[in-house]
Amino acid sequence: MIQHCDVRLPIEDEKRKIWHASDFASKLAIKSDRIQEFHLIKRSIDARSRTIKVNLRFAVYIDEKAALRDVPFEKNPVEKANAVHIIGAGPAGLFAALELIHKGYRPVVYERGKTVRDRRRDIAKLTKEHLVNPESNYCFGEGGAGTYSDGKLYTRSKKRGDVNRILEGLIQFGAEENIRFEAHPHIGTNKLPKIIERIREFIREAGGEIHFEHKLTDIKANQDKLKAIQINGKDWVKIDRLILATGHSARDIFHLLDSKGIALDAKPFALGLRVEHSQKLIDQIQYRLEERTEYLPPASYRLVAQSMERGVYSFCMCPGGIIAPCATASGEIVTNGWSPSKRNNLYANSGIVVTIKKEDWQNFSTSGAMAALEYQKEIEKKAYHLANDPNESTQFAPAQRLMDFIKGKASASLPDCSYTPGIVAARLDQLFPKEIYHVLRHGFLEFGKKMKSYLNNEAVVVGVESRTSSPVLIPRSKEEYHHTEVQNFYPCGEGAGYAGGIVSAAIDGLNVASAIVQSTSKFSE
Repeated sequence: MIQHCDVRLPIEDEKRKIWHASDFASKLAIKSDRIQEFHLIKRSIDARSRTIKVNLRFAVYIDEKAALRDVPFEKNPVEKANAVHIIGAGPAGLFAALELIHKGYRPVVYERGKTVRDRRRDIAKLTKEHLVNPESNYCFGEGGAGTYSDGKLYTRSKKRGDVNRILEGLIQFGAEENIRFEAHPHIGTNKLPKIIERIREFIREAGGEIHFEHKLTDIKANQDKLKAIQINGKDWVKIDRLILATGHSARDIFHLLDSKGIALDAKPFALGLRVEHSQKLIDQIQYRLEERTEYLPPASYRLVAQSMERGVYSFCMCPGGIIAPCATASGEIVTNGWSPSKRNNLYANSGIVVTIKKEDWQNFSTSGAMAALEYQKEIEKKAYHLANDPNESTQFAPAQRLMDFIKGKASASLPDCSYTPGIVAARLDQLFPKEIYHVLRHGFLEFGKKMKSYLNNEAVVVGVESRTSSPVLIPRSKEEYHHTEVQNFYPCGEGAGYAGGIVSAAIDGLNVASAIVQSTSKFSE
């Protein structure tokens, strides 16, 4: 029998505590010798009172031992098995490949970007030399957008699938075991690349294929089925089933599908800024301490408000983090944030975004499925022109002191900022349509009521946070996961509009792979 036992104690006592069966026996009103094992399954910090406490939940095994954990993904030999082609080696594509191998199918993965190690060099050039490689950057390359932008594993999508299997899978490939029980699990940009490399090795050792710098450039279709795909503008590959897991920034793929008459829809997305405070200030606000103790992690926050029938909220909050340049083409500015595993940078940053709805883009210059995407692109271009000479290829980001943004006034100077390419003072309050600006402004004012001292002029807002989700939806069958019109085409993950982060994208990859396995007989006729 397994029972859960909840324990709450001051956080300073946690590391000094050595747990024994007797600690749980008294709470469960049983004898200590009946407890065979106990394991921590959930941990969270409660800083609402002056005495900061930690909440722990243990699984206590009474009169039985815990079963051995199954390996989430078996390395079945698939070199001669039926092939499933996958476009994109982000979490959706990689976990789809792992599930296919687990079920005895051979994944063939094409990734437009480079390996995780080679990709690091292009990111360094982007950060230090302002050179945007459109095929290898923070968004494109092995591991997807999450690899070099934090590795956060928190998700609310538990109804979509087996979150624990994703976490166990990451542990299988080298993640620390604490992601099993932390309330907000996080791997860190410095550690995630090695995990991605181990997944690649696993796929290849099982007989699957992963090809880098292999970009999808064309497709051939016959009635309701795809017949072949073109790679790098020259090589045609026959396919039986295609998983598209290209991420939210593969705009060329959306245009390709649209040009082939494959149904797409514009969808709501989020747009805003990245705000940066000193981490020390966020610690003081959240913990109500002058100095954070060694027992406390760098503090985070999550904020939500409503204004003018829109939601405005914090997104991808990075304690001890860095603001990163995430453009995928020259002439645009895109920001995101990331943290190392120790979260020991001096700054804390977060996206603050507002929902962009159909009425925002319906009168835009572009109509149809690409309208939301073009709206997003236009804001990114405006952000570029606010801070950069159009005759030069640079990645300076427009920035404004937070209180100046709220007051709608220019900043005479800017504070230090973690955005390495550099920031330039600009009127970000004039970057957005008036309604969007007013919603963001109201959101910040509401956040200031919830977090005393959050509103101050040493905080800086940097533009633009625009790639929180895909502005295009690729419609698919709810039960069978294939495209509503193309029977052997499986849109998947963030780029297709069905996920919002590493875990939810990986879950979607599992679901799509499972759906393909279940429908194999249909495609073998």
